[in-house]
Amino acid sequence: MPAPDQILAAVDTLCDALRPLTFGAPITHVYNPLEYARAAHEQYVRRFGNGKKRVVFLGMNPGPWGMAQTGVPFGEINAVRDWMGISAPVLHPTNEHPKRPIVGFDCTQSEVSGRRLWGLFSGRYPKPEDFFAEHFVANYCPLVFMIASGANFTPDKLPVAEAARIEAACDEHLRAVLAALKPEWLIGVGGFAEAQAQKQTTHFPKLKIGRVLHPSPASPAANRDWAGAASKQLSAFGLW
Repeated sequence: MPAPDQILAAVDTLCDALRPLTFGAPITHVYNPLEYARAAHEQYVRRFGNGKKRVVFLGMNPGPWGMAQTGVPFGEINAVRDWMGISAPVLHPTNEHPKRPIVGFDCTQSEVSGRRLWGLFSGRYPKPEDFFAEHFVANYCPLVFMIASGANFTPDKLPVAEAARIEAACDEHLRAVLAALKPEWLIGVGGFAEAQAQKQTTHFPKLKIGRVLHPSPASPAANRDWAGAASKQLSAFGLW
């Protein structure tokens, strides 16, 4: 089975596993862009998830103005639409938060983490095909969590029991992505993703694990030349 078909089959399995899960306070709303933005995500996988990759970058979960809108990891609108050439109708999640509407590619908000990440990659590789020839970007968890105010709630803050249910499904999905793409390196974008990456070496003992600084504006270090810091880290691994 071609790699994109393997990955998309794993997406269906992941969505089936996550759909019945419920979460306690303070979480009030949960979005899964793999469902309502499936068309754009499928374009991303089919266009760029072909064949063996040298490096897979792993994020934590979608941001409200990135993958939550486009279905593409770290999915800053301009990067997805203008650099990758991806655009598709995006539906609405059930139980949509009034302060976090899904407007798809009409979103005018900027996802800073995605702008930084894809800005680095597109600056080095003006043609997306050149970047994706050896690289792919995935997220560990596809769910967006919000509290009553609409503020983001990240998976690393979930209670142990709730996190365990998610991680079982997300680990299975990640293993399917790794089996399809056969990377040499799995690079966690931030500490949480690196920890999830480390777990996969039980199943893929030859897999090399690394980490780059997360580009979130919530990180003071990321606000001081994130692109330069990430480039140095990738150079230290011998990847750039």
